[in-house]
Amino acid sequence: MAERSGGVCRAKSAATGGLANAALAFNPWHMTKKAMLAAVALSALAITAPAAAQRTAPPPAVVDPSVAKLRDAALKDDVAYDIVQGLTTEIGPRPDGSPQQERARQWSVAKLKALGFKNVRIEPYELQNVWVRGAETAEVVAPYPQPLRLTALGNSGATPPEGLTLPVAYFASFNDLLLAPAGSLTGKIAFVSNAMQPTQDGSSYGSQGAARFVGPNIAATKGAAAIVIRSIGTDHGRGPHAGNTNFAPGVTPIPAAALSVADAENLKRMVKLGKPVTLHLTLTPTVAPTRTSGNVIAEVPGTDPAAGTILIGGHLDSWDLGTGAIDDGAGIAITAAAAKRLMDAGKHRRTIRVVWFGDEETGGLGGIAYAKAHTGEPHALAAESDFGADRVWRFEVNLPDTAKAIADRLAVALAPIGIVRGSGVGGDGTDVGPMLRTGVPAIDLNQSGLHYFDYHHTPEDTLDRIDPEQLRQNVAAWTAMLAVVADAPEALGPVTPKK
Repeated sequence: MAERSGGVCRAKSAATGGLANAALAFNPWHMTKKAMLAAVALSALAITAPAAAQRTAPPPAVVDPSVAKLRDAALKDDVAYDIVQGLTTEIGPRPDGSPQQERARQWSVAKLKALGFKNVRIEPYELQNVWVRGAETAEVVAPYPQPLRLTALGNSGATPPEGLTLPVAYFASFNDLLLAPAGSLTGKIAFVSNAMQPTQDGSSYGSQGAARFVGPNIAATKGAAAIVIRSIGTDHGRGPHAGNTNFAPGVTPIPAAALSVADAENLKRMVKLGKPVTLHLTLTPTVAPTRTSGNVIAEVPGTDPAAGTILIGGHLDSWDLGTGAIDDGAGIAITAAAAKRLMDAGKHRRTIRVVWFGDEETGGLGGIAYAKAHTGEPHALAAESDFGADRVWRFEVNLPDTAKAIADRLAVALAPIGIVRGSGVGGDGTDVGPMLRTGVPAIDLNQSGLHYFDYHHTPEDTLDRIDPEQLRQNVAAWTAMLAVVADAPEALGPVTPKK
């Protein structure tokens, strides 16, 4: 899953065309009783006011009843759960460049064909320098000997086969690590213990994730022999959180690992007791030769090629500790199930292209490969699902002014299932990001992140973390979005990409 950014939750009317439209689109799940009564009164006023007064207000957005019918039927969807159950049961974890990832691509082709999609295929590309996990152990040697649970970060360097035994240099935050003098970490294992807090929009992943994204690189430039960090997660268990890190050109990768949150908290307590702490750390990852990977693509053909293709999907690869259920089996399942509902409902103006991207976790290479192969083709929209399977609570758009009515109709279509319109600009996602940067319009359907980072990249990312009812609400949201956009008469794009 890619880094996310976001703001505070704001319950607001999504239909911005006027007071009547605001009243029709209000979301009672996010309003006080007083505000709800005011909205109802406003709605009544809009209906009963004299015709002369109504001439100054734009008409409210109207959604075709067929959209609501599709949306409501999707609340009973079983296709999405069947997909993620099959993927996690029959394939399991799908690390980038692995034999399991190859099996997942073949499984996906068979599954998408069985669901009735057209033009199902694999678009291959090459991976260079594939990082492969090795042995990984750690223990406190002194003054309080005990084992620790941890996992190597992607792109981590390796210790000698016998490991390293060195003193710990403690940093309460990533900023404290930045302030360490050059050369001060020579002969030491850096330990960064900044804690991540749960947020609905997942913004704390961006604010605290720097300890993982670039912390090892910073530690290496200051002379550290290795680094361990508190996992970037909101749980308090003993399952560590995997994830990628990156070293700048010319910086030799050092051994880098994430401690489980419980073990990081315990190690912090040891440091606070005031005695020097010594760790023994063993990490033995390797780098494999070039391997072939690929994106799995399926389509619901439209009737008007000039209207542009709607690109949707998620990523097929996963980290290896769990079975990749919420990251991102759920995302590919949600988007494919919604596309199938449109397919089964009949012909639509725009082609819907479902892409199960490869290699998102270690650099977004699937999205890069897709953009390289398809930039220049008319794309009406790009959107991805890669934030688990909790309820969608907000949507945001990046659409041209000429397509404003689409967003207004979408607000009315999504309000009955508890989704409000945000005030930001849509356009997030590692997989579709390369296409969005070319000016393709975007719609984001934001899921709640309050529990996502309890399980993200951990051994606990398994099927039982998915609530079937929440998964169905996601399918309903994506079905409504596709139904509104697929047959919209308005032209979409290009737009100014989100910054």
